[in-house]
Amino acid sequence: MSVIIRAAFARWRECRTEFNDLLYAAYSRAEEATNGALLNADGRAQSVDALSLFMGNDARAHRYASPELLEHWESFPRVTFEQFEQQWLAGQQWMDGAA
Repeated sequence: MSVIIRAAFARWRECRTEFNDLLYAAYSRAEEATNGALLNADGRAQSVDALSLFMGNDARAHRYASPELLEHWESFPRVTFEQFEQQWLAGQQWMDGAA
C-alpha cells in the first residue's frame, strides 16, 4: 500500500475514534437528560436504534426523535461526522502550523 494512503487511513481512523468518543458521550448525556426517552412513538414502532439518531442525517434524526431529545439538541446540538471531521482537520492543521 502507498505510504501516502497508509498515512491518510491512519489519520482517518484517529479522527473516527475521536468522533466515536464524542458520539457515545453525546448519547449518554442525552439519555440521562431525557430519562431514556430518546425515540418518539413512530421511532419505537419502527424499532429505530436510538443511537442511530446521533449518526444519521438531520431529517431522519428529527423524524424519530422524541420531543425531549429535540429539546436537548437545542442546548447540545448533534454533530455529524462530516462536521466533526472538518473541525478536527482544522485543529490538526492549526497544530501542524504551531509545531
